Amino acid sequence: MKLYSWNVNGIRAVLKKNFEEFVMEHEPDVLCLQETKAKAEQVDLPLSLAGYRTYWNSADKAGYSGTAIFTKTEPLEVTYDMGIPEHDTEGRVITATFEDFHLVTVYTPNAQNGLKRLDYRLNWDEAFCDYLKELEQSKPVIFCGDLNVCHHEIDLARPSSNRGSAGFSDGERESFSALLDAGYIDTFRDANPGLEGAYSWWSYRAGARGNNVGWRLDYFGVSESINNRVANPKIHADVLGSDHCPVSIEFT
Repeated sequence: MKLYSWNVNGIRAVLKKNFEEFVMEHEPDVLCLQETKAKAEQVDLPLSLAGYRTYWNSADKAGYSGTAIFTKTEPLEVTYDMGIPEHDTEGRVITATFEDFHLVTVYTPNAQNGLKRLDYRLNWDEAFCDYLKELEQSKPVIFCGDLNVCHHEIDLARPSSNRGSAGFSDGERESFSALLDAGYIDTFRDANPGLEGAYSWWSYRAGARGNNVGWRLDYFGVSESINNRVANPKIHADVLGSDHCPVSIEFT
């Protein structure tokens, strides 16, 4: 089962670029999207994607945030958000339950410039971890998406100059460590412990992507109990269309 995740930075924008070609080439069984910035009724999908069932969670604020799941296999159940009013207005979580696992796509809030939203972000992180652990009581969990954090210095090109910035603050990094310590595996880093230069987001400024001055913000995490069923975690840096690129795993 090929599972993909991609922050598309606007589904309507990427549909005008290479989204259809990407799906046809990679043929994901499940594709999780973040930062869709649209409601389902605002999006005209091409007929080539008719084989996918689609599930959307949109923010109350128009043109902001949002997530979606495209899947060839109908889930047993689909739920939206985390059941916490303060966290459930921005369309950031969808959970699709399959026979062997819960699949959660997430678009984690950004701490923003000056870390002005850091306190909210850390509260979110704690709530999200609790949500995953609750799901895990019934079956293992796979979570994926834009987690908006670089865990270690190896996960961004310029750690020294970005220390303390949103996405690389001590609080966010420690919070992500706490999530993994709760019983989850960062699949890409587990398979590639020393690989440098592996990033999934690049600024549009100053030729960052061409020079690979990037950040690894996009993840597939899995319950420890099913990590042995994960194969080929990849970052698809060659796929354009957004400031993020897709990431994927195979689940056997």
